[in-house]
Amino acid sequence: MEKRKKKVLAIAGATGYIGRWFMERFKDKYRIIGLSRREVQHNPHQEIEWRQVELYSISSTQKALEGVDYALYLVHSMNASTRLNQGSFEDTDLLLADNFARAASANGVEQVVYLGGILPKNEPENTWSRHLRSRLEVEKTLASGTAALTALRASIIVGPGGSSFQMIKNLVKKLPVMICPKWTESKTQPISLKDTLTIIDGYLGNPNVFGKAIEIGSPEIMSYQEMMLKTAAVMGKKRYIFSVPFFSPGLSKLWVGYFGESPAQLVSPLVESLRHTMTVSEQLAFREFPIVYHSYEESVKIALRSGKEPLLPTFIPLGRRKNTVRSIQRLSNTFGKSAYWAANRYKVWLPTFFKSIIKARENREGVVCFYLFFITVPMLQLSWIKDRSEKKRQLFYISGGWLVGRSDYGWLEFREVLGGKYIITAIHEFVPKIPWYLYVNTQARLHLWVMNRYGLYLQKLGRRPAPLR
Repeated sequence: MEKRKKKVLAIAGATGYIGRWFMERFKDKYRIIGLSRREVQHNPHQEIEWRQVELYSISSTQKALEGVDYALYLVHSMNASTRLNQGSFEDTDLLLADNFARAASANGVEQVVYLGGILPKNEPENTWSRHLRSRLEVEKTLASGTAALTALRASIIVGPGGSSFQMIKNLVKKLPVMICPKWTESKTQPISLKDTLTIIDGYLGNPNVFGKAIEIGSPEIMSYQEMMLKTAAVMGKKRYIFSVPFFSPGLSKLWVGYFGESPAQLVSPLVESLRHTMTVSEQLAFREFPIVYHSYEESVKIALRSGKEPLLPTFIPLGRRKNTVRSIQRLSNTFGKSAYWAANRYKVWLPTFFKSIIKARENREGVVCFYLFFITVPMLQLSWIKDRSEKKRQLFYISGGWLVGRSDYGWLEFREVLGGKYIITAIHEFVPKIPWYLYVNTQARLHLWVMNRYGLYLQKLGRRPAPLR
């Protein structure tokens, strides 16, 4: 009876920094389902259920969210799950968020809470860094489903195991004197991990924050230089920090990455985003319930003295990645057409673009074969999946052809995202037939070029004046 009374909470990104600490603190309050790409081998916490999921697949994500009341979305720029990934992090995050929104809607999930970052104020969106624009796109995409979205926009979250704090700690530990880029004078409002978890918990299932974006940060406003100096004081180290204007973003990334012992996927968005002021706006500030914030020094002390991080399950290794390919491209949809139109137009455009080099034939069942010159065996065969396709998303199995290594594995899709502003075209789990090195340097490059050309073709259609009536 007690188990049934608990609300079911699924966490996407459960093995990450925020996810594992949230589970540790609230595993007795919610019936938590951790989502992971890998299969669990041993689960140390029986009160937490783990479900294996491939977030690139709508059907897999939909199955993972069965019976879920709330979902906590902590996914940012996932690591590659195929040997070759063609696509930017923005397009990847957009696709994953769209999958999650669709799967949550299909299961009647009541609320999705997304933890993102504070966004710039009074600056045009086209001047933002790529990562900040991507965060807003993910927000909008998660809000496009039937589940109510609560978007929490946080500054740096200070706690044990947090990658941003680890970077600051390593810089302070290694460098007695730091000549820093100008961006270290940018203002922000760091918040403790404990306060962040308290706010997330207070917002889960809270109808007052359904459909809202809220910015969270401690009342202390400080620069990154001040954060490093205060961190040094807590660590008992005297440090001298100066800023100079001539550090380029590229040099900053190398400097912070090397001395901060931080991976490029963390350093790059941080450096690109820090030219903006990242403070909490008065209109979006957190006010839902009273909270006594930890000071920055208190947060650092907690982070430094904490012992081991929460225990996670052991997972069965994924093993060596097979010769699989994922390729994701975003096409501008200024012409306002559907994914159904774009998919069917592609079948016509490709042979037209290559003139007599490529020919296409389609039968009544929706199987499309592409032929090279006068070769009678198709180089590529696509089978339309009628029962899983609709106007806003068209799905095809890659079902054969002499370019295909496995005809039971990959799929191609066209889908509308962000209310039809863009069309995403994506190949998933494609296995090429030709040797890998040859594929990477020929067929893979050709595919990217062709999709870019198709994107340009669609842009030209969008710029054409409407016919006179």
